Amino acid sequence: MNHKKRTSLTNWFIFLILAIGAVFMIAPLLWMFSTSLKDKAGVFALPPEWIPQTIQWVKYQEIWTTGPLLSGIKNSIIISLSVTIIGTFTSSLAAFAFAKLKFPKKNVLFLLLLSAMMIPYPTVMIPQFMMFSELGWIDTLLPLIVPAVFGNVVMIFFLRQYLTSIPTSIVEAGKIDGASFFGIFRSIIFPLIKPAVAAQLILWFMGIWNDYLAPIIYLNSPEMQTIQLVIANFNAQYAIQSDYPLIMAASMVALLPMLIVFLIFQKQIIESVAISGVKG
Repeated sequence: MNHKKRTSLTNWFIFLILAIGAVFMIAPLLWMFSTSLKDKAGVFALPPEWIPQTIQWVKYQEIWTTGPLLSGIKNSIIISLSVTIIGTFTSSLAAFAFAKLKFPKKNVLFLLLLSAMMIPYPTVMIPQFMMFSELGWIDTLLPLIVPAVFGNVVMIFFLRQYLTSIPTSIVEAGKIDGASFFGIFRSIIFPLIKPAVAAQLILWFMGIWNDYLAPIIYLNSPEMQTIQLVIANFNAQYAIQSDYPLIMAASMVALLPMLIVFLIFQKQIIESVAISGVKG
């Protein structure tokens, strides 16, 4: 009985701590949405108003005419979808090769691939910019798409670790049946790793959508900028005018795709953490 009471008290304590943490995490989001519905004076009202006395949706209409928000969303969608779809395919193939195929220096090549994760991005930032400048890719979406479609090191590592738990006898059986390596991957391996692929694809999509550093390096024209650069320009331009409702409205629109993705695929995102703990 005492043990049950201690367990119950521990569970309630953990729940309380998590509930307090959840409040601190969701409060900024709610405040951002509340601010987007206020006028300029309401932002600085004391005491702060979580629910505006007069709810105004006008800022959600203004954001489409005060900056290239629509083109920013379009560019982010083009980059995110092309990179995640093609890059996930190439990453899955690479993970399959490193996990199940036999070729010379396989482990050495895999270690070299992992070593790329240890190189800080600022180290290669200038050489990459010079290379893409020579190719004439500056102020285009190509520097943000082309390198990434050849694979993601983190995804390759994750999927390779996941594939190590799949018996190699499955691959051998496919070879005996006369299937090619790509046929084995398409018909046998990929269906088995779909949960892990889906989880990594979602997390990769969210990372690309929220990326700010790479776009600000390569993109200059307003019509070529991604949504994060557009929001940053909104902040720089309208914060001086104290038009925080407009900035918050634009930020909510930029955040909306990520909220939708998380709400729809939260099961896969949680599973990715569990899978990485069990398979890694």
